[in-house]
Amino acid sequence: MNDFPAPQWLCEKIVEQSSIAIIVGDREGIMRLWNAGAESIFGWSAADALGKSMDMIIPEKHRPRHWEGYDKVMASGVTKYGSSVLAVPALTKDGRRISVEFNVVLLKDADGQVLGIAASLQDVTARWERDKALRARLAEAEAKLKQAGLLSSLPSEDKS
Repeated sequence: MNDFPAPQWLCEKIVEQSSIAIIVGDREGIMRLWNAGAESIFGWSAADALGKSMDMIIPEKHRPRHWEGYDKVMASGVTKYGSSVLAVPALTKDGRRISVEFNVVLLKDADGQVLGIAASLQDVTARWERDKALRARLAEAEAKLKQAGLLSSLPSEDKS
């Protein structure tokens, strides 16, 4: 006899209680699901966020590019961010800019038509700031070595 809860109940509890933000947007980018992780990361309650545009968490200068990509995914039903992680800036309720990493799941009906998109997001601001400080320290050390004549050239980083 196994009294372990059914998968449906488990899924609901995982989504509700996860510290990872889980957000669902419909085809128009209106938020339809906002879990406790999203509340914690972004500062808005579900009551504040549900029924609102994703614009509330997207920095203004990034919105045109976001919506261009979002509309393309809604029309094509294809995204590369289901398996790849995307790192982007985001906004919190108090106006702070944070760094988040996310991937998505396209939500399709029985006929394969896209209904919307679910995203799981994590705040990686602390890591991003730590990495930025390390890059600055490395650049400073390299400059000092070059100035002292101990470092003539550095291999260029592959940005592809």
